Amino acid sequence: MSLLLAAGETIPTTLDGPFKPLTRRFDPSLRRGSDDLPMDHPRLRKRNVSSNFPEQIALALSTPTSMWVSWVTGDAIVGKDVKPLDPSSIASEVWYGKEKGNYLLKKKGNATVYSQLYPFNGLLNYTSGIIHHVLIDGLEPETKYYYRCGDSSVSAMSEEISFETLPLPSKDGYPHRIAFVGDMGLTSNTTTTIDHLMENDPSLVIIVGDLSYANQYRTIGGKGASCFSCSFPDAPIRETYQPRWDAWGRFMEPLTSKVPTMVIEGNHEIEPQASGITFKSYSERFSVPASESGSNSNFYYSFDAGGVHFVMLGAYVNYNHTGLQYAWLKEDLSKVDRAVTPWLVATMHPPWYNSYSSHYQEFECMRQEMEELLYQHRVDIVFAGHVHAYERMNRIYNYTLDPCGPVYITIGDGGNIEKVDVDFADDPGKCPSPGDNIPEIGGSCPLNFTSGPAKGKFCWDRQPDWSAFRESSFGHGILEVMNLTHALWTWQRNQDVYKNYSSGDQIYIVRQPNVCTPPAISRY
Repeated sequence: MSLLLAAGETIPTTLDGPFKPLTRRFDPSLRRGSDDLPMDHPRLRKRNVSSNFPEQIALALSTPTSMWVSWVTGDAIVGKDVKPLDPSSIASEVWYGKEKGNYLLKKKGNATVYSQLYPFNGLLNYTSGIIHHVLIDGLEPETKYYYRCGDSSVSAMSEEISFETLPLPSKDGYPHRIAFVGDMGLTSNTTTTIDHLMENDPSLVIIVGDLSYANQYRTIGGKGASCFSCSFPDAPIRETYQPRWDAWGRFMEPLTSKVPTMVIEGNHEIEPQASGITFKSYSERFSVPASESGSNSNFYYSFDAGGVHFVMLGAYVNYNHTGLQYAWLKEDLSKVDRAVTPWLVATMHPPWYNSYSSHYQEFECMRQEMEELLYQHRVDIVFAGHVHAYERMNRIYNYTLDPCGPVYITIGDGGNIEKVDVDFADDPGKCPSPGDNIPEIGGSCPLNFTSGPAKGKFCWDRQPDWSAFRESSFGHGILEVMNLTHALWTWQRNQDVYKNYSSGDQIYIVRQPNVCTPPAISRY
């Protein structure tokens, strides 16, 4: 079965699969990355004279009728001795309503600051500006709202901004377009990605980890490195230049202040500091519906967007079936009503299925622990990043082609400084050793294949049958859910940004709920 574009071009559907593996190859010397934008770039530098004025404004979904509004005020400080700002020194207010300039509703929220501290000579410390989080509720679905945020008592309110709420959970209502992007950073390639993404007018954005790449820098700033350990071999710790986080928030504000943007942590968010503290920037800067979804952890949570239920999984916290995340996931999935939210989408930072040399089988432990649960509950699509390239899999379960398995998609090609991944594990001499790709957090479970053409081997000697399409290019993706069975997936390459109606990969993902009924639940 294939569906037709208006111009007569045929778009394949997953019912046409499994597809013969296809690789679109490029000269490895091309499009491997670019330098980061400098801190004085117009899109990164602080634009407001008053330090009380809101910046880095961002929206995030809470429930189908409520939204988080976050922003930053005050000036971050970098130095040997840093004194945190007083978060109670300025109010956190959001005024909002359905008419321009007429704000009938007002909510107050909380503010916080955080520090990134290093107990090493020569390293500088950081303390953030004041980070505000306000929850606005009672929102009507599919409605345009206008809002301002800040502190009205000191005349430090933002300009008026608008956003549109999503449909309520229903088999008949879906977000207009859902954008997916990962491994972003702040390069010129990132700029192309985000500008292109914004032109596609999404109503929801999902970022699958690795956001600012602040940990590609020394604490003194300077020039970022594509390989931190290569450029700074004497660094006593994987340090960061935290002002890159503030720059990222400013860069993203034209998007995040108007479109709810949901994030999950990646390895570049670990950011170890004094006393073994990790993930401080990620934990303090982003509001996510953790308590709303019963997880009580910012590292994994779920939410509804119209008729789509999202589960955002944490790869850098305990994912074993005896742990809290697994118990939460099992409970969350058991409560999903497919008559209300027919589509079930999972995201995580690292891919479980990956045929590139980079990060090959790196998170095999996580797959072995969690994959069965996703399969049991008939998750439709799984999005991941981490690998800086694009890859779409045939439907698969436990390395076996399965018409009821999820469609796995790697979209970790947002444009970061670490460059595009161009080597495939099946290329001659490119198969990594089982000890090459070890996660920063979590165990390693490399395995040899037990059946098929790669039986007894760690890598295939050709593109695996489960890999439908792959290409080393930067870009982003758009998911348009049409109804309870069909969704159009489009991957758009950065090099195609100026071409009309072009795409790097496009397919209708088709659900078959009458065929793919959930199997019996296992002992887990």
